[in-house]
Amino acid sequence: MIRATDLTLRRGSKVLLDRANFVVNPGERVGLVGKNGAGKSSLFALMRGELEADAGGLSIPPGWRIASVDQLVPALDRPAREFVIDGDRRLRALQDERANTPGGEGTRIAELEAELTEAGAWSAAARAEQLLAGLGFAANQWMEPVRQFSGGWRMRLALARALMTPSELLLLDEPTNHLDLDAMIWLERWLASYQGTVIVISHDTEFLDSVAKIILHMEHAQITRYRGGYGDFLVQRAERGRQSRIAWEKQTRDVARLQHFIDRFKAKATKARQAQSRVKALERMQVLAPLRAEAGIDIRIPVPESMPDPLLTLKDVVAGYRTPGGDDKIVLRGVGLTVRGGARTGVLGVNGAGKSTLVKTLAGEQPALGGKRTASRGLKIGYFAQQQLDILDPQGTPLSHIAQLAPDAREQELRNYLGGFGYGGDAVNQGVATMSGGEKARLALALIVWQRPNLLLLDEPSNHLDVDTREALAQALAEFDGSVLLVSHDRHLLRTTVDGFWIVADGQVHEFDGDLDDYREWLAQRDTRIRQTEPGAAALHGGERKAQRRQRAQARQYLAQRRKPLDDKIKDIEHRLDALRARLAELDTLIADPGLYADARRDERVRVLEEHGEKSKAMATAETQWFEAQEALDDLVSAETGSNEFSDAAR
Repeated sequence: MIRATDLTLRRGSKVLLDRANFVVNPGERVGLVGKNGAGKSSLFALMRGELEADAGGLSIPPGWRIASVDQLVPALDRPAREFVIDGDRRLRALQDERANTPGGEGTRIAELEAELTEAGAWSAAARAEQLLAGLGFAANQWMEPVRQFSGGWRMRLALARALMTPSELLLLDEPTNHLDLDAMIWLERWLASYQGTVIVISHDTEFLDSVAKIILHMEHAQITRYRGGYGDFLVQRAERGRQSRIAWEKQTRDVARLQHFIDRFKAKATKARQAQSRVKALERMQVLAPLRAEAGIDIRIPVPESMPDPLLTLKDVVAGYRTPGGDDKIVLRGVGLTVRGGARTGVLGVNGAGKSTLVKTLAGEQPALGGKRTASRGLKIGYFAQQQLDILDPQGTPLSHIAQLAPDAREQELRNYLGGFGYGGDAVNQGVATMSGGEKARLALALIVWQRPNLLLLDEPSNHLDVDTREALAQALAEFDGSVLLVSHDRHLLRTTVDGFWIVADGQVHEFDGDLDDYREWLAQRDTRIRQTEPGAAALHGGERKAQRRQRAQARQYLAQRRKPLDDKIKDIEHRLDALRARLAELDTLIADPGLYADARRDERVRVLEEHGEKSKAMATAETQWFEAQEALDDLVSAETGSNEFSDAAR
């Protein structure tokens, strides 16, 4: 297991962990949560061996292989699929040695072939392609060089490479930031079938609820372990807080009572000894620190000065952009939409479908290539783009930024406003250059809503926000009197702030009649249609078909290899269940015998009843284990057969 013992970790002068203790058991799926700056990524760096503890220790089983996502992917000429396979370093080392082993060394060649088989060399390409497909890469992109992909898609490649890496411990730091909804759903299924230990840092509460069975909460330089998903953590944390407040209030009363006695009687000789004992009791008493409610985030979006209806219309709009060469790159055609006053709309679609292009066109940041965009008189747009953080002045502060927008406002008014976004006290003068991504995102939102827009166009506003700030943003949007158009992969934010959806797909935009669960079904059906109608599917050459059959066979072999431990575990549990059922039947027969209750057989009766209780408890435990193993097997088969290769093989 992973065990932290009196672990102290600092970053500069800031203490991230102070004599913290926690454990992570093998095979657990853990969500690591805490405010931005609490030290979650630093703890990951410690686990990877990139940092050293300042005191105490963190032990990880020495044989465990650790996989994590690289945060920087260089512009390589390496094909995407080969870049992903490179994550399996042992496999690559064996392949290199095999390629450079002279033909005369037959014994070593035989050993290498056996080791390559054991390392899954013959299914590596199929496995890499399954990962790429699950994360949204089309088949024609698998062999494109890494340098041709944008930063967000390179992060997907880094994630695929980490998943490809054989490991006993998988560390994922915000893995969903660059994923759309269908890729997130696929990742949830993949993690459910992963056989090792997973620790995930994520501010996406629905993702955490789906993946995590244990929550480690970093707060006040300590780590507290909670059982269950994120929703369970919130309930348990609230109860812990209530109990802490009760204990602290009682402690405060006890301290006041003792101090009153000391002050009253310490000068009286007859009571001096009793007073002295109270002093010692007070010194020994453990002072419970009250729950330190950290500076809360209380986002308030000002009421719009006016609310025209409709606010904005697009008619037969062609949306896209102009290339450096002067050519028009069309992304969307025939867009006809109306943004109504007070409407709250979520925009759905896979990455690259054109969601950001649509929002830029609505915002007027990108002129339409055709058709007509009509803005109502009085329209006031607040636009948050994915690149919004880049426009902040690194040398500026929250106070200087807001003062530029409101030069006539009193400083205290500006300070009060910024306080709602988490910039209280001296934080209003913190330099932007020293801020985290979440702190910059909060500032960008503060600057946008200060101007009292009646239409908020938000393109992934929660990417860098921690859970508390996301909740505050969701509440603020729910209370906002204006119109909202929201692009987000955060399902919780979408569920709590929008009333309807637009869907962007196949170069068009239309209203979606359904909720997020219906969208999930729509994605599955769409993927099936794409696989069935993929261009050139019926015109494959014989060699290509042979290669496909070989890959499918390799994929089936890979699935069988991954199933074997679970199949063996289920068989073992079933054998134990059979033995327990047989023994319980024997005990039931004994218990049903009236003679067992004679005084002479008292000791025997006690033993029979105790064993019956033990066997019944063992039976319940074994049945739970069987259901969990069977569910894991079902998830594994479902996840693997969900990919193109396995779907083809199943057909």
